[in-house]
Amino acid sequence: MATESSSLSRALSFERFNIPSKRASLELLEEWRHATFALNAARRFRYTANIKKRRRLEEQKRKFKVGSLATRAALRFIGAGAISAATISASGEKASKLGFDISPEGLVAIVEGRNFSVLNEHGGVERIAAKLKTSVINGIDGDEMDLLKRQAVFGNNTHTEKPPKGIGTFIWEAMQDLTLGILAVCALVSLAVGIPTEGWRQGWYDGAGIGLSILLVVFVTAMSDYQQSLQFRALDKEKRKIFVQVIRGSRRQKVSIFNLVVGDVIHLSIGDQVPADGLFISGYSLLVDESSMTGESDPQEIDSKKPFLLSGTKVQDGYATMLVTGVGMNTEWGHLMAALSEDTNDETPLQVKLNGVASFIGRVGVCFAVLTFLVLMVRYLIQKDDLQNWSGIDLKNIVSFFAIAVTIVVVAVPEGLPLAVTLTLAYAMQKMMADKALVRHLSACETMGSATCICSDKTGTLTTNEMSVVKSWIGGLFSKVDEAKTGVSKETLDLLLQGLFLNTSGDVSEGADNKPIYLGTATETAVLKFGVALGGSFKDVRLKSKVLKVEPFNSAKKRMGIVTRLSDGSFHAHWKGASEIVLDMCDRILDENGNVVLIDKNMQQELKGIIKTFADEALRTLCLAFKDLNQAPFLNDPIPDRGCICVAIIGIKDPLRPGVKDAVQLCFSAGIRVRMVTGDNVNTAIAIARECGILTDGEVIEGPDFRQLSLEELKTRIPRLQVMARSSPTDKHILVQQLRAMEEVVAVTGDGTNDAPALHEADIGLAMGIAGTEVAKESADVVILDDNFSTIVNVAKWGRSVYTNIQKFVQFQLTVNMVALVLNFTSACITGTAPLTAVQLLWVNLIMDTLGALALATEPPYDDLMKLPPVGRHGNFITYVMWRNIGAQAIYQLIVLGVLQYKGKEVLQLTGDRADQVLDTMIFNSFVFCQVFNELNAREMEKLNVFRHTLNNWVFIAVISFTVFFQVVLVEFLGKLANTTPLDMRQWAVSVLIGFFGLFIAVVAKLIPVPSSLSQSGTVDSQSIANGYQLISDELLKKRK
Repeated sequence: MATESSSLSRALSFERFNIPSKRASLELLEEWRHATFALNAARRFRYTANIKKRRRLEEQKRKFKVGSLATRAALRFIGAGAISAATISASGEKASKLGFDISPEGLVAIVEGRNFSVLNEHGGVERIAAKLKTSVINGIDGDEMDLLKRQAVFGNNTHTEKPPKGIGTFIWEAMQDLTLGILAVCALVSLAVGIPTEGWRQGWYDGAGIGLSILLVVFVTAMSDYQQSLQFRALDKEKRKIFVQVIRGSRRQKVSIFNLVVGDVIHLSIGDQVPADGLFISGYSLLVDESSMTGESDPQEIDSKKPFLLSGTKVQDGYATMLVTGVGMNTEWGHLMAALSEDTNDETPLQVKLNGVASFIGRVGVCFAVLTFLVLMVRYLIQKDDLQNWSGIDLKNIVSFFAIAVTIVVVAVPEGLPLAVTLTLAYAMQKMMADKALVRHLSACETMGSATCICSDKTGTLTTNEMSVVKSWIGGLFSKVDEAKTGVSKETLDLLLQGLFLNTSGDVSEGADNKPIYLGTATETAVLKFGVALGGSFKDVRLKSKVLKVEPFNSAKKRMGIVTRLSDGSFHAHWKGASEIVLDMCDRILDENGNVVLIDKNMQQELKGIIKTFADEALRTLCLAFKDLNQAPFLNDPIPDRGCICVAIIGIKDPLRPGVKDAVQLCFSAGIRVRMVTGDNVNTAIAIARECGILTDGEVIEGPDFRQLSLEELKTRIPRLQVMARSSPTDKHILVQQLRAMEEVVAVTGDGTNDAPALHEADIGLAMGIAGTEVAKESADVVILDDNFSTIVNVAKWGRSVYTNIQKFVQFQLTVNMVALVLNFTSACITGTAPLTAVQLLWVNLIMDTLGALALATEPPYDDLMKLPPVGRHGNFITYVMWRNIGAQAIYQLIVLGVLQYKGKEVLQLTGDRADQVLDTMIFNSFVFCQVFNELNAREMEKLNVFRHTLNNWVFIAVISFTVFFQVVLVEFLGKLANTTPLDMRQWAVSVLIGFFGLFIAVVAKLIPVPSSLSQSGTVDSQSIANGYQLISDELLKKRK
């Protein structure tokens, strides 16, 4: 007995339906599929990963990498031997007609083949640019005619995509349902038997009714699925919106990667994805990750000796300008994207769990259906007078029994449960897009609803990222910006302007109205504006010197440096970065008269005091320093960073975003802890954290100190940690790992390339849409388009809404499911007939499946959701609260419908020939109105007022209105097809009142206290579902006795 129980437990186990929210293995994904019971696999698994396709694409990708290496080798061999520069330069007919001196094939042979010898034969990058009628300095003309010519010859920067599915495909997939197919056969048999035996006038109704019901189910299902696909397609387009900086008509501007053309000059910087094939023009310390194309794990250094850049690779460090030589399908990346463009969805954990629920209930339903058919058959055979004599009427009755059994399976197997997740997520993703949050991975929506902790950056997330220099210390003089020039010598000012205008990744150009246009990060823009405010000219300073070497800024080093040669032949190294770091490199300062002064202990304290003063006012601080050099360092030598001279310390104001303080408080009230993780000075971090309400009575730690903590110390201190300052990306990664090890559900923000590991590690990675690099966005689950912390809180609210809406739908569907099963089965056992016919059950199935999902899955989020504690990592989906509501409604409906079925004629005083038909119609009508009002009950699982916010959801109102309208049509006008008869006003009133009384039952049920969750296991286990069914069955048996 124990063995049987344990094998049953294994069979019903839901362990196989638990998958991680990120990076689930293919083996784990295959396992839950094998355990799933589905009637329509094509529809059930539509929005899940296609395992076979994924394995095929992985193999295809591997072969593509090997093939691309072989192609390059072949192109190099051909270029070295058979094809001369003159041959490759021979323009195609179309290219030469439109004025270009090199063909697309020639460019492919050079770049994809990495053929340096042929590039030299062409005269190098500048000569290639000339043949493409562009300039490496001023770019292409960029007018409409120029762009059209380039697109006509060299193509667009798009790849071939698989055409989207049309409505016909979704109709065909909806028709693949096994039970609908069986019912269609039943309808044909009913027609074949009914017409000969009852004649044309009466014999076609039963079969036609089933057929039309099938068509209605198929059409509504297909339309719902098609609408979802349109939403996903629109969101997919948003994901691919990437902008790059190009030079056109001598001006630097942003354009979409899809609008790039051959001949464009692009600016690349750390974190960018190379958007097209091209050639390196100029730049510094450019390291490119080519693993996506070549499989090479080590980053490749790109310079004038190795100038070939491939589309799809990522810039790990440095910056450069590049000449575009190949776009779209003329690149290896374009071919790879075309090969991988087939849809490869990922299922979400909740979707998989609900597949488990649907499979369990489906198997129970099949058992009920088989038993119902056997009971109906046995009773029919017992009541039949002559078992030797069979007629068409007998066959029609047996087909009717079989159709009822099959329809019970249709109702019993809740195919809509997993699909409700997709519908809810599609709706939520579309609405979140309007709220400035782009969801890249579906699972992030539901996971965010369980978040217990948010690790947020400061700059641009909690603050506006609209920076300006407001205070400065220059040459020993402390002043505001408008007074900064006063008293400062020309020598000191010149050195400062060199540091501001040369040691930058930003740019200043003239706009149409001769006003300066600033390009670059918010910090660089603030620094450049400060230089202009000091009376400096960006263009003049850069013309007087030549940058020889650059060490770009990144979040690990927190500094950037350059070596320049001035017009007089002297060399300077300039440094800019975090004040403590750059100041630590200095042993002298430049005073207001341009004299060099040693930094003694008193001066050291004074400089640190200035930094603290700025930081206490919530200002970001930067230090600028320089060093005289005798000669420029060699190519592979680092820029000298010891013995520097401090020129200035500047304080940058970045105001707190409006509404951030309220958003932080909302998180705390929702049980979500907010931690600030920033690279800024500790005093600046503390000031901002206090201002926005993050820092209360918790701990503050600096990155270097955090790194020294042991594992035991981390476990002790992290729960109280509220602010981490001067943190590195590695610190953030370790913090996320430790929080997850403590069973926290962690959301983390990031914008830099080095944040990618932390974004990847977190349960929900949130990349910044404005300040974030493409590498960070690719590693993230959600892109915050406005970089606003309030938007992150909205994402959490939507996540909770998604989770709650699906719970509402599950509660509603399981109620209908139980009542329909038990009602038809008990009726078959007691009376030998089923009160709900196949057509009626199909209509009920439509109400509880597609229409129910539309009504309940599209509820918008409300602030009340943020007053509840988070579900956490081990929260249960089906709760005791849900079972209480399901049980109360199911018991009430079964009692009322049971009374109608067995005592209905006496209670309703029905007499005459139509009494039986009126009673059956009353049972059907009352059952449907019970579901209409139960749908209203499901909107609030614990609160008594279910009408609140109803008018805010037009989809819910539309679904309820359609349900009631079509029910009236079905009863009053389609009686022959639906096996109903028109009811009078009193009978309609009784039906509606029976449903309406369910609202009072719900109120009484909600007053019964129950535990909030089933267990702490974190799973929707089969035993809890079985217990729920057993509880309701026991109650029903007691009532019947």
